[in-house]
Amino acid sequence: MLPLGRSQIIALTISSLLLMEQLDGTILATALPSIAQSLHVDPVSASVALTSYIIGLAIFIPASGAVADKFGSRTTLIAAITLFVICSVLCGQATNLPMLAAGRMFQGIGGTLMVPVGRLVLLRSVARSELLKTMMWMMLPATLGPMLGPVLGGFITSALSWRWTFYINVPVGVVGLFATWRHIPQIREMNVKPFDWLGMLLAGGGLALMSFGAEMISHNTRPYWLSAGLSLTGMGLFGAYFHHMRHCPNPLLDFSLMTVPTFRLSVIGGAASRIAVGALPFLLPSLLQIGFGLSPAQSGLVAFAAPVGAICSRLYVTHLFRRFGFRNVMMLTGCSAAVTFTLIAAIRPGWPVWPLTIVLICSGAIQAVQFSAYNSIAYADLSEGRMSAATSFYSTFQQIMLSAGICIAALAVTVSRIVCGHTQVNAFDFDAGLLVTGAISLLAVPSAAMLARNAGASVSGHVPPKNDVPAK
Repeated sequence: MLPLGRSQIIALTISSLLLMEQLDGTILATALPSIAQSLHVDPVSASVALTSYIIGLAIFIPASGAVADKFGSRTTLIAAITLFVICSVLCGQATNLPMLAAGRMFQGIGGTLMVPVGRLVLLRSVARSELLKTMMWMMLPATLGPMLGPVLGGFITSALSWRWTFYINVPVGVVGLFATWRHIPQIREMNVKPFDWLGMLLAGGGLALMSFGAEMISHNTRPYWLSAGLSLTGMGLFGAYFHHMRHCPNPLLDFSLMTVPTFRLSVIGGAASRIAVGALPFLLPSLLQIGFGLSPAQSGLVAFAAPVGAICSRLYVTHLFRRFGFRNVMMLTGCSAAVTFTLIAAIRPGWPVWPLTIVLICSGAIQAVQFSAYNSIAYADLSEGRMSAATSFYSTFQQIMLSAGICIAALAVTVSRIVCGHTQVNAFDFDAGLLVTGAISLLAVPSAAMLARNAGASVSGHVPPKNDVPAK
């Protein structure tokens, strides 16, 4: 294992890649209403700019571990950053929504290899006892993305154009390239297992078709038979993958990982939470600009409150898990996250900004604690040999749930507009999206309750009271 000082340098380098990815997402979310106006499309339809990127991630993430094992971590990261930056420039040149969506999907392929491979490097370089602390080092600079994104996105869109929200990735990418070349070790597996090409075709194709079908359904796109056909075909391909997986010695997505309790419950609970978190970058800027009448710059400043809460939570999150353990903290944050979504929906146009600011600060802090828990406990009980497969599996379903969150939120907004007879979306429709996704986030609570009271103790250092009986 590397000494902690060296581990922190690697964590900070990887976080610069996460910074670029998060900066891109949060800047674009603030610019969505302006993109819709510029490209002459409905604001809800513009959400495809978010989901197409996530679809690109989900399709190719399963291959990230195998690619890194074959070509080496540093080489893979440098190629991924280069592709990400080039596609950012192409997205900035888009003249219509399909062109932007295609550029975002290819940008997602670059993102596919950046963060999962970076996380894999970290997992292989850090002692398990130092994992939670080092994860904090990685997540701290990465929090700057959500902090700077809404503000930069708002001011850049107001002062220049939404296109410059993509061009900002160029200098960040150059810094990431230098840091990767200078600090990331070239980790390569000596005995690379054969790549599961058939599994890639079945699982990747299935995920893509299901995602495209869900995207079309969420926007009430006609003909309905096409979206239904895409979804059913995707389900069929994914079902065929399960049959293939049982006979493949090295499957692309190894569902046997779900037999590890901490990994399984992190995936299931994280799915519910990520649906809500995935919806927020679409719902909040649109609510503030379309529903409340704020400018992009003003909505960016309001949205700035959530990442402020997230970065403040870093000061106490390690002590929180050590004192109360993963199970108790994850149950509390699961309930609290749903409450914050309900409170955001309860705030009406014309109210002062400060109530929403307080709620967003709390929401950001809760989400930071939640995902520190999910990202740490998922790997707490896995052997070194399963880290690569676990990283690909976990990252794939993480991105799928973020995409699902946007689709579910867009569907709730669309249904609300149709049922209420609104000619255009308004604040009430976005409130419906918040309430639906907030309710889904509550499903994380029973999942966390199934954890043992000492779950993840090797990572958190938590020691339950002697009279505690382990949860069944």
